[in-house]
Amino acid sequence: MCGPQPGENGSLREGRGPGTPGPYRVAMKKGEDDLQSYLEQAFGKSDVTSVKMRAAVREWFDLYYGVPRAGEDTAPRVAALIVGKLCRTVFAEYETRLPPEAPDPLRRSLSALNAAAKTAMQYALVGGECLLKPVPRDGAFDFAAIRRDCYVPLARDAHGSLLAVGTMERHSVDGRQYALLERRTAGADGLTIETRLFELNGQTLGRCVPLATLPACAELVPQLVLPGVQGVGLAVLKTPLMNCVDGSTDAVSIYAPAAGLLHALARCEEQLNAEFANGASRVFASEDLLRPDAQGRRALQDDLFVGLPDDPANVGVTVYSPALREGSYLARKQDLLRGCESLLGLRRGILSEVETPAEPRTATEIAATSVDYDLTIRDLQSAWTDAVQQAMALCSALGAVYGLDGLPQTAAPAIDWGDGVLYDRARIWAEQRELVDAGLLRPELALAWYFDLPHETEAELAEIRRRFMGDAGRAQ
Repeated sequence: MCGPQPGENGSLREGRGPGTPGPYRVAMKKGEDDLQSYLEQAFGKSDVTSVKMRAAVREWFDLYYGVPRAGEDTAPRVAALIVGKLCRTVFAEYETRLPPEAPDPLRRSLSALNAAAKTAMQYALVGGECLLKPVPRDGAFDFAAIRRDCYVPLARDAHGSLLAVGTMERHSVDGRQYALLERRTAGADGLTIETRLFELNGQTLGRCVPLATLPACAELVPQLVLPGVQGVGLAVLKTPLMNCVDGSTDAVSIYAPAAGLLHALARCEEQLNAEFANGASRVFASEDLLRPDAQGRRALQDDLFVGLPDDPANVGVTVYSPALREGSYLARKQDLLRGCESLLGLRRGILSEVETPAEPRTATEIAATSVDYDLTIRDLQSAWTDAVQQAMALCSALGAVYGLDGLPQTAAPAIDWGDGVLYDRARIWAEQRELVDAGLLRPELALAWYFDLPHETEAELAEIRRRFMGDAGRAQ
């Protein structure tokens, strides 16, 4: 194990961490095994995720990226379709607001977080969990999204929150391969970050070298303590689903309940492809009519084909074109897609056909699936709201440690998600205005509801009157 190796200028800095532009990429399957093995050798800690859960995470990413599998056609990429549609719907009307007096560093940090929002949500939908790492940049914070297959949980509490996590960056310099390993551990006094640099020896971890060996790591230190920083210093975005793999507190992919159906769909697609391939027209000819060409392929020669004025029964070549049975395969495919929609709480027609002649639908069924879909979207929006609050709190805590100004403790923005199936803000706003006109509701309270502003104290109500009510507000 390396001893203390302070950077050349003695400064204390965090590493860029995975997800930022750089050499960090972990290949699936073999790369995951390397990451777990390397962290265990470097820090004496191993992955606390169960073997069954690790296999499930690998399966989810295989489904999303369309990794080939025997007997399955992965071209439709239904998992990617589910993730894309959900992510676009979640952020369709997403908007964040800060008070007018909010400092510029806070606004830039929130803007960087919003820029990473869709990437982080897609990572979480695929792997069940995504980490957001705040990285200091120009007096504010940038954010890097870390996929579930790119970090190793080393400890969790009874609620599934991370207590320790390991990550790895790969570097290649002058033909030599290096691994920068980082372990983050939550403590009562703050966050502890341990960093080690190893020169890889083939597929083994190799020897530990000073951090100053690489220019990109020269400013890092082997151990860094950040007082006042809660948890592992990373905001966590998790899908709001109960674990259906091993019953643990680990988060699961949004399509984890339908993983079996997705494989069945891929098999059905492969069978449908075979049906069309088998349905191609064929020419049957006797063996003695076939001649090898220049490439050695046996085929009929052109001089064999001559016009026959005789009875067609005398023709020696027969064309065979079998009937296709695509109807049964397509019906099975639609049934599987509707099963996915039901399991995942999606609106009917997002994956399957909206209506089929064989299955009439009632208005009640349509409304029920719409409600389920709206609740699914709301759960995901709530998960992102929680991640935003964590990220902004981390910016405040890290800003105090690094001495960055303009990052107050009350940094959480107001989030507006727009309307949904169960919520019509235009109708409620019209009702609020009617109450104001009738003198049954103070206009400040109506405005506070519409713009999601604080309104608990008289000073907050006075601020609303100043901003929106003009002379009428001052008259009061």
